[in-house]
Amino acid sequence: MPAISLDRVRKRFGAVAAVDGITLSLARGGLLAILGPSGCGKTTLLRLLAGLETLDSGEIVINGVQVAAAGHHVPPERRSIGMVFQSYALWPHLSVADNVGYALKRAGLPAAERAAKVQAALTTVAIAELAARRPHELSGGQRQRVALARCLAMSPGLVLLDEPLAALDAHLKSAMQAELARLHQATGTTMVMVTHDQAEAMALATEVAVLDHGRLQQLAPPRELYERPATSMVARFLGRGTVAPADVLSAGAGKATVRLADQEVVMAATRISPGPAEVLVRPEQLQLADTGQPMRVLSRAYLGGSFAVELGAGDLTFRALLPEPPTADVVPVLITGGWVIPIAPPPASEAAAKAEFAAR
Repeated sequence: MPAISLDRVRKRFGAVAAVDGITLSLARGGLLAILGPSGCGKTTLLRLLAGLETLDSGEIVINGVQVAAAGHHVPPERRSIGMVFQSYALWPHLSVADNVGYALKRAGLPAAERAAKVQAALTTVAIAELAARRPHELSGGQRQRVALARCLAMSPGLVLLDEPLAALDAHLKSAMQAELARLHQATGTTMVMVTHDQAEAMALATEVAVLDHGRLQQLAPPRELYERPATSMVARFLGRGTVAPADVLSAGAGKATVRLADQEVVMAATRISPGPAEVLVRPEQLQLADTGQPMRVLSRAYLGGSFAVELGAGDLTFRALLPEPPTADVVPVLITGGWVIPIAPPPASEAAAKAEFAAR
């Protein structure tokens, strides 16, 4: 049984469909990152999971319990969830220990049991020595750990994280990414995280959902999402690849030979037949080689250990990641691989979509 199941969930605000028929599921112990451009429905979807918004239609099931459907709404406090906010939401007048134990106290737990749970949660996030401090005495990373400990102390069946690292500087963000990954692995808690940071999502998530205009574009593990995006929107949104028109010359057995930038390139492919198509070429799939085709060097930027180089071929612009910068204005470039973006299947009927969801 999955930890989370959403079946054709919809939520409108006036004429705007913030969440438009989303169906997905997440296995127990998974970490789902929700990505997408501003206004795509990420936060609304998280609020629907939390019970802070009521859906218009569809169904949400958390750990086998229906928590939302048309005419049915389980309030947040009865969903066995924890939530970590971008702003931390700590009581400034309470100590770290009292912040972590506040909800336990409200729930009526005896003092000894409450103290044990608080100590265990603080130890899990490695700040047990800060129990007596107030929030204003803590760094941003330490405050985020307190917010995580407060959430974990309640032993929730699901943890929701709303841009949890957005308020941290680059150094602290990197450290807290590692801490979140450690916590997820150590606790086995199912987590759903909204983020605008693609690197953060790819580093932490077991599954990534990409939304656009309220609709789910793709749900997949990070590597599959990066290497085999299901739509041109996902290909353009994720990473710094080039999406370009190409001619598929032949296809079969998970491969296709395409004509692109005056080269014949063998690319990974599925659901593809010969003819016009869109392809994705990632920066690491270009290299300088005598057997390549001439391309113009448009820009060079040092990234530390490698160079990001923009290359022009006709009206196409490619991005390459090279160990050394080109020294000439025109250089021979070989495209070593890519992905032929699948042709979208026709929309399924409501009955077919429901049957497919039930079969998962």
